[in-house]
Amino acid sequence: MNILVATGHLAEQTVRLAVRSKADVLVIDTDVAAFITPRKLLNAIQAQQAPGDLSGNSPDNYDIIFVPGLVSGNFSNVEKELGCKIYLGPKHAYDLEYVVSFAGKLEFSTTIPACELLINVRRGIALDTVHRIETNANALMHIGQMKLGGGTRMKVMAEVVDATGLDRQELSGRIRSFIKKGADIIDLGASLSATPDDVENAIRTARKVSPVPISIDTLDPELLTRALDTGVDIVLSLNSSNIGEIGRKVANTGATAVVIPDTGAGVESLVENIKTVQDIGISRIIADPVLDPIGHGIAGSIVRYYEFNRQFPEIPLFFGVGNVTELIDVDSTGVNAAFCGIAADVGASILFTPEYSNKAQGSIRELKTASEMMVLSKERNSSPKDIGIDLLVIKEKRRREDVTIPTGAIDAKVAGMWRLDPAGCVKIEISPDISNGAGGRIIAIHKDACIVGENAGEVLDTVISMGLVSTLEHAGYLGRELKKAELALQFNRSYAQDDDF
Repeated sequence: MNILVATGHLAEQTVRLAVRSKADVLVIDTDVAAFITPRKLLNAIQAQQAPGDLSGNSPDNYDIIFVPGLVSGNFSNVEKELGCKIYLGPKHAYDLEYVVSFAGKLEFSTTIPACELLINVRRGIALDTVHRIETNANALMHIGQMKLGGGTRMKVMAEVVDATGLDRQELSGRIRSFIKKGADIIDLGASLSATPDDVENAIRTARKVSPVPISIDTLDPELLTRALDTGVDIVLSLNSSNIGEIGRKVANTGATAVVIPDTGAGVESLVENIKTVQDIGISRIIADPVLDPIGHGIAGSIVRYYEFNRQFPEIPLFFGVGNVTELIDVDSTGVNAAFCGIAADVGASILFTPEYSNKAQGSIRELKTASEMMVLSKERNSSPKDIGIDLLVIKEKRRREDVTIPTGAIDAKVAGMWRLDPAGCVKIEISPDISNGAGGRIIAIHKDACIVGENAGEVLDTVISMGLVSTLEHAGYLGRELKKAELALQFNRSYAQDDDF
């Protein structure tokens, strides 16, 4: 396939290094590649202003012409004139090597830069693969329509902490948010002061808004009894302290039971408790060897999981990742991803998180993505790398091209004075809109208007178009602050105007 890449003078060397011998390069008479217009491209090709770049090919010999991903013109007339396809390439020249390798395998776009298109394509392929594997996999157990264990994806159980103490609206909002983030199971945490009526109300509220299985989190036999009477799917948890009182009811209702060892005991206690519930007639069992936090014997607990799974591979395992993420002052993304990998290695079926503290917000989505990564990793028999989906948030796989500081550059200095804008001040705030899992909004409050938007660009454009800013320094200041607010929403952080981000 013959490919031509159009660029400007400044990006020429980067483009040549990126495409090497995979494409010809045509340098248009403009410094900035993004300023290439349909007329400039057509004139350059017809005149063959740089014949060496075209390697002897005539325009009608090209199957594809890539123009920079940031150009804004309509090249449809040029396509007709030249008789070949013209597509948007990547936004950055260094991505051309990757993009060109997909020529002939993928239909590129005239409106979406190739780099963005490939991200969506690879992600789509990856998620389709996860869905196919899940559909075809054999499970150890079904809870409603959900497959659990076996060759299926690890499922994320999200706990609504103190669910029995929340009013109906707040509980419903929390559950909707968790499901939107990717929760496969909703766990209702019962507070120490909860009554059986509180448990029943929480389960009935959850049933109205949740299409996924519901579990109740308590050891109290009285609360478990009411939960079973109300039709809960899973009970957390059973051990020797409550099996005698509640075990037969669990067996009679056919509910699934998470079995744990007795307090302070090891895996032998877990095995004994499982044998007891099996003798009672409980057949739907999930084992929880208990993941200890870092600093409290975590290595030993991982060994417990590994050994238990080797001995009882037919019993799904409950893996409490939240025991780690909630008790370490580290960003949850990497912790969740790493422990999801460990969970996959020891044969876990459920990944548990309360997503309770501020630092652990996002854990549901992180665990869901990590569980999908582990499915793809197993399918490819490889590490969870370059598989189409990832959990890279701050770090990047491929660094953009750096530049050196030009000779004679002027050192920037902060202005000594600040003049109040005659058009008035603008107060900037954010509303994360946690209740329904949405991305949140930026709020810009002026004495004459209140503007709400999803990103800094649209809010600033509206402020300017409405004449709410009249000085360059105020416009520049608002741009900086609005971008900080946008980043705060993106990374689920708080925002305060004029504070460092």
